[in-house]
Amino acid sequence: MDLHGYNTLILSDLHLGAETSHAREATRVLKEKRFQRLILLGDIFADLNFARLTKEHWKFLGYIRKLSNPKRNIEVVWVEGNHDHGLTNIMSHLVGVRVYQHYAWDYAGLRHIAIHGHQFDGFQVNNLRFSRLGTSLYLQLQKLDFKSKPIARLIDRLNTRWLRMSSKVSGGALRYARQHNADRIFCGHTHQAVHVEQDGIDYYNSGGWVDSRMTYLTIDEQGVQIHEYHERADDRDSSQERGEADSSFADFADESGLLEDVEYESVGS
Repeated sequence: MDLHGYNTLILSDLHLGAETSHAREATRVLKEKRFQRLILLGDIFADLNFARLTKEHWKFLGYIRKLSNPKRNIEVVWVEGNHDHGLTNIMSHLVGVRVYQHYAWDYAGLRHIAIHGHQFDGFQVNNLRFSRLGTSLYLQLQKLDFKSKPIARLIDRLNTRWLRMSSKVSGGALRYARQHNADRIFCGHTHQAVHVEQDGIDYYNSGGWVDSRMTYLTIDEQGVQIHEYHERADDRDSSQERGEADSSFADFADESGLLEDVEYESVGS
């Protein structure tokens, strides 16, 4: 357990339901860190198909619900991403989290904004149907890929570079921050963790959890830091645990503490 407490931890682009999603590792980070606010900065899901969720994916959602319990005094914020569209209203009720398109807060005398970043990706905005078709084909490709998904991850990196998403999103985000008088702006979407400073405004991208480089951001009195998660010997490929029996509410309920609440209430009554 990390004894250092952060004001805010930001994690994005987990893509639950994808074969390449590192949900197990992301859950471990949340369990090991201490923070007052958690921002899920979009694309927590890969698509609308819940049948793709593995046991580890449900466990992640269950732990989010546990963190959102008011007794924990942790603010959990979900900023909607382009892949989350159509799911956030349902899942926000399930995990007890409020959903935003744009989330702003003040800390250490500075104005902060969190927005997923697809709003600054012109290709995504102008080709919504094509992007959804591409996502579906990409998820099918992952099933045919090798165990470590090298082809799918290579395509993800090449796609980001070909569309120049990093520069488009950072440029659009910095303009957006300037229009909204923000000192810092945080995005996801590109799967590449970066920091850009321009005219006194700081842009940070939280990266993603579908490649070999898994990153997240923290904010405290010392500033903003980009952290990289390093795989450990006991990390396992969650895609091996996929199956109808695994993708169940029982996994979610167990991790979220719902079963404990039911047992407690039954004893109390």
